[in-house]
Amino acid sequence: MRRTWLALGLLITVLWIVQPWSAQEPAPQESAGLEVQNHSPSDPATSHDSPAMPVLLALVFILAGAKLVAELFERMSMPPVLGELLFGIVLGNLALFLGVVGLGVPGFVEVVKGNEAIVVLAELGVILLLFEVGLESNVKKMLSVGTSSLLVAILGVVAPFFLGWGVSWYFFPEADLLVHVFIGATLCATSVGITARVLLDLDKLQTTESRIILGAAVIDDVLGLLILAAVQGIIVAANTGTSLHAGQIAWVVVKALGFLVVAVWVGRIVSPHLFNATSYLRVHGRLLALSLAFCFLFAWAAGMIELAPIVGAFAAGLVLDDVRFKETYGKEKFQQVFVRGEHHIEELLHPITGFLVPVFFVHIGMQVDLTAFGEVSILGFALALSVTAIVGKMVCRFGVVRKGLDKTSVALGMMPRGEVGLIFASVGAGLVLDGEPVISQPVLSAVVIMVLVTTMVTPPALKYTLSRGTQVPFEEEEDFPETD
Repeated sequence: MRRTWLALGLLITVLWIVQPWSAQEPAPQESAGLEVQNHSPSDPATSHDSPAMPVLLALVFILAGAKLVAELFERMSMPPVLGELLFGIVLGNLALFLGVVGLGVPGFVEVVKGNEAIVVLAELGVILLLFEVGLESNVKKMLSVGTSSLLVAILGVVAPFFLGWGVSWYFFPEADLLVHVFIGATLCATSVGITARVLLDLDKLQTTESRIILGAAVIDDVLGLLILAAVQGIIVAANTGTSLHAGQIAWVVVKALGFLVVAVWVGRIVSPHLFNATSYLRVHGRLLALSLAFCFLFAWAAGMIELAPIVGAFAAGLVLDDVRFKETYGKEKFQQVFVRGEHHIEELLHPITGFLVPVFFVHIGMQVDLTAFGEVSILGFALALSVTAIVGKMVCRFGVVRKGLDKTSVALGMMPRGEVGLIFASVGAGLVLDGEPVISQPVLSAVVIMVLVTTMVTPPALKYTLSRGTQVPFEEEEDFPETD
């Protein structure tokens, strides 16, 4: 195994050094009395001029480098997503690192930063990531989580939101109100995947505290997406010069909530018939293709009503949460059975998300400008935002109303922002208000630092509190009533 990683690292190094076409512009050809022939892009004689060529090499470095660093974090019992994000930060600041030793920056780095193909791949990655988050959620359990989970979720959204708003206003008093609101929104969500992984590693998934955490985290995601959709709608309206009043703001919120409700309701009626129809098809990969089309349709529909496409992708995941399939005569055949042991549709997505999601995390990491922390105000904002993010989630312990539970573990389990916080930040970086990005590059850098801090602190802290063995065994009838 070590030889494999060593060989892969050597290959990357060689490609880094050799790359003649990406490090410099091709020299102009002079005819000198000779006729210059034009070739099509597919002509082997000019295939090195194909616009796909720089993208191909960029993907080599993104995928191989991200996974190598993610492997290191995995071996240190840290979330691999942090490794992919950190690799992006290093890649985006190579000029800073290499400049210290007097080396130039390879040409492919600028290709990764500004190439539209990489940006599109990153956007597809985040859409599929939210699709997976929706697939991991369960509407029935979310609606029956009990008093503690609901209160923990509400506190886990309200407290960080207003605390983040206040910190943003303190550091940037001249900024627009909507900027403060959006920064507050980036602190709301909880990464279900990271917390669930820690609980699984410690064999604590069957405790009451764990069920409260996971139920509240899912509700957090829904509430966070609603806030995101509402703020985005308000910003879009403000850019058109519309004077907003309370009724219009309420309409944006109702539109976002209505989209989620109607999309899930209609989807659950239509999807069984749609997927059952695929059982008559024999072509390979039909279930994966239909699932992706379903996700992209919902994302497109959300975008058409001026909501973030990730809201539609999340709704599509909620709809297809119960889809199961099994292998029949070597081919995939959909069967709507809800029996443990059947394959989940999420399994089909793993190869595609394994390709596209790292592109998103590396791309976000590359947007972090470490030189911005040379300014005391930005460094102070990053530290204050990180402390606020931690304190805001620790308030969740007051939402645990049932006696005898480990309230500290519940609060710590709600702390990691992980991929969800990065998604919020990326949406803000793409929104424009009065000609300026809602989330500027220095602020984005501070938000990424906050995500890194909260995500790195949670696993060891949660392991410590859960190892004390004071948790209560899960009792289904009290906090998670059994559902069909």
